[in-house]
Amino acid sequence: MQDAGAHTTDPSSASLRWRKSRRSNPSGDCVELAQLHTGDVMVRNSRDVDGPVLCYTRSEIAAFIGGAKDGDFDDLLG
Repeated sequence: MQDAGAHTTDPSSASLRWRKSRRSNPSGDCVELAQLHTGDVMVRNSRDVDGPVLCYTRSEIAAFIGGAKDGDFDDLLG
């Protein structure tokens, strides 16, 4: 289910600097993020670079990262 705040967008912008976590594993199971000039943050599957991309506002990404740091999603890891 897609987050109500996210919207998909065209990932074709060659000017985006995609990056992924240093914690990414060798099999490529990770996501990549890139920041737009507007401050919005694009998120995509690193194994499907031509696939769909989600776009979140800066405040939505800040809320997610804050929640991840606080352990709000730890129960999803098993």
